Amino acid sequence: MPPAKPKPDLTAALRRAIIGGELMPNERLIELDLAARFRSNRVQVRAALSKLEGEGLVVSAPNRGARVRVVTAQEALEITEARAAMETLVAAKAAELASADDVARLDEVLGRMRVAVAAGDLIAYSDLNGALHVEIRRIARHATAIRILALLNSQVIRFQFRAILIPGRAQRSFAEHEVIVAAIRAHDPERARAAMAGHLAHVVEALREAIAAPRLRDAASDLAFV
Repeated sequence: MPPAKPKPDLTAALRRAIIGGELMPNERLIELDLAARFRSNRVQVRAALSKLEGEGLVVSAPNRGARVRVVTAQEALEITEARAAMETLVAAKAAELASADDVARLDEVLGRMRVAVAAGDLIAYSDLNGALHVEIRRIARHATAIRILALLNSQVIRFQFRAILIPGRAQRSFAEHEVIVAAIRAHDPERARAAMAGHLAHVVEALREAIAAPRLRDAASDLAFV
């Protein structure tokens, strides 16, 4: 008999729970408890955990069961560096393919980001930052890059939020996104690629600073749901 396939909604629900901090790093993932919590069964939960292990969100060991994978600071930096290679490709493709409606959608998200920065609402800004990158990927229509980025980003979302807590980082991040969108609006792939590369280089720098700052680690833990 072939192995059970996880229900897409169960896998997605477990993924959201891990990324959103409902299931914390190193937390044991007990099949019976998860089956009751997500109104499923142990066979489906086991299949979903196996899929999430392939995505790097879960680890398992014989006779010890499964746990939420702990991503180290060094891994987070490496993943962010790898993400930069894909994001620059996506930005260039978006500049090639963007329609007037696509640019209008980017401008709308950018406007909401401007409001969040002015209000000092870092939670809203972090969400909108992610939404802008999702829009750029949608415009690029590069399925392989989108798939790889989804796997990379899901593993480091908590670390990414730490970086935005650095004083002044949200304002600088917003300015960097304005340059990226301007390049896409101008249909200039190389300029968009360079703008995204510069942005992600600054993200890596900010992440290094955030990892080294205990107060930012504590604040990010309090806001792990972001």
